[in-house]
Amino acid sequence: MSAARPPEGARTEAREGGGRPAAARPPEGARTEAREGGGRPAAARPALHSWLATWAACLRGGDVLVLVAALGVCVGSALSLWQGGRPDKAVIKAGGRTFAEVALSAPALIEVPGPLGTTRIEIQPGRARVASDPGPRQYCVRQGWLSSAGAVAICAPNQVSLALSGRRADYDSLAY
Repeated sequence: MSAARPPEGARTEAREGGGRPAAARPPEGARTEAREGGGRPAAARPALHSWLATWAACLRGGDVLVLVAALGVCVGSALSLWQGGRPDKAVIKAGGRTFAEVALSAPALIEVPGPLGTTRIEIQPGRARVASDPGPRQYCVRQGWLSSAGAVAICAPNQVSLALSGRRADYDSLAY
């Protein structure tokens, strides 16, 4: 049996190289936009490159110096303003009254009595944490190390709190 041939001039669905039907391929010599990562046409990149080259050609040595200085001021401001306050001391309260005020310069371990038992507070240089608490849910222990001024860990069932104080406190939406 011989295979039937389509009549001359009829469209065929022969697949070549790329796996696309012949009818779906653009005709020879037709311009297609190559798209690279990001979905931008490849032609957009040379236009951007030429714009940057034109802009860079207008810069002089003093302009570059001013841009570098401005970038340095921005980075320096961000680092100094976003670090928050550094704590000076830890204020420990038990039953609503101040139990101790401890400097954060040397390591210490403080045991604070409460209605449920003893809460242990650990102090390291520049930070403090509630190491253990007899409370049922351990929220103040799970809070971990406190290292910025204004940070607080409250062990409500045992009526013990730990607060770090300093010259400048970080504020959040609750303190605002």
